[in-house]
Amino acid sequence: MLRVFIVFHLLVLLLQGAALASDDLSGTLKGIQKKYGGLPGFSIPYTREVITRSMSMLGNQVKGDLATGQMFYKPPHFLRLEQKIPEAETIITNGDSLWWYIPGKKRAYQYPSQEFGKELRLLSDIFHGLMRVEETFHVAMLGPDKQGEIRIELRPNPPWQEVDRIILTVIKGYNIRMIGIHNQLGGITRFTLKNLIVKDKFEKGFFQFIAPEGVELIKKEGKLQSQIESGVSSQ
Repeated sequence: MLRVFIVFHLLVLLLQGAALASDDLSGTLKGIQKKYGGLPGFSIPYTREVITRSMSMLGNQVKGDLATGQMFYKPPHFLRLEQKIPEAETIITNGDSLWWYIPGKKRAYQYPSQEFGKELRLLSDIFHGLMRVEETFHVAMLGPDKQGEIRIELRPNPPWQEVDRIILTVIKGYNIRMIGIHNQLGGITRFTLKNLIVKDKFEKGFFQFIAPEGVELIKKEGKLQSQIESGVSSQ
């Protein structure tokens, strides 16, 4: 369903809601940690767009494949993503296992934690406030985009085979507006986020998966990332 789960959070605010400071990376990271690191949990609507290299060369003239849904997070590593459009799919992880459920096919896949993609682990770290981001990434503040919103670039250190860089776009109050994952081939997976809703509690079993009657559960030991991407491309 996606090249999923990626990165978040940025920016320092001057005084009472004034313009974002673009010259204080350290202060920005601290602001993000304060904004997200102490939350008990939250949900956030998203739109995901997958843009190929050829599409990106055409700029805004061509739109990529779109999907919409809702993300749920509870620290330190509970994550649930519910895609609604174009087809219903759910990805759930409790830190030990990951489940990928496709209701339309009456099929679900279960993966061990060691097969989690790096992007999934990174997203969890981001939602936890980017506590140690500079230990595994080169971090740089970029200039503002066309809307004047600040951007932060994360380049994996050491390099990743799949991902070249991640760009976070942030608005006032350290709210993440967009997450762009740039792969080594020039393609982009872009998440646009809406308003975050803080959640103190989730119902029991929310971050577990029990196969409904009639659904086949397949336990996999192969590479999670390639399995998910091949499934997405076939839909």
